[in-house]
Amino acid sequence: MQIVKNENNHKIVVIPDVIFKNRKKIDWSAVEDYLNKYLGEIVTIAETQDIVYIGNRFPDEYKGSQYTKRLKGSNAKAKANAAQAIPEMIEIATDRTFQSNRESKHSSDAGNGWYYYRTYFAMPVYEGEKKTNIYNIYSACLLVNCALNGNLYLYDLVDIKKETSTPLKNYEIAKW
Repeated sequence: MQIVKNENNHKIVVIPDVIFKNRKKIDWSAVEDYLNKYLGEIVTIAETQDIVYIGNRFPDEYKGSQYTKRLKGSNAKAKANAAQAIPEMIEIATDRTFQSNRESKHSSDAGNGWYYYRTYFAMPVYEGEKKTNIYNIYSACLLVNCALNGNLYLYDLVDIKKETSTPLKNYEIAKW
């Protein structure tokens, strides 16, 4: 994956290809299988130096969360394909905010609350089957639980929004 900066100086992970192509019916089991390759990875967020673990609950939550179940069309396709860049999206995450845990069902996995981080990714635009040199930019929120053991675990990717700013065209790699 390559990381670039846009005109707003946001770091963006550029996803080189769309591997989950169907917008109407995403095969979320295939996405979950893809995410299993990240199990056990540990990624440091550059901005905060927070260490985030990718644990065994992440792929299932990514696939089956209430947020995912409500997704439709291009946002569902964006979430499915964002699976290709999870470590990089963690690394470039910014704007950390904290929220206390409010649901008893999460008392064991998020006993110390939740962190939310803003992250960005870009996906190529296709004309039919042909990839163009234009990339749509998306913002998203990484949901990270703060476990009772003090560790941070990636939980889900939510609040995916296509940016209405200028898409990336013939992007240049940022040196950072």
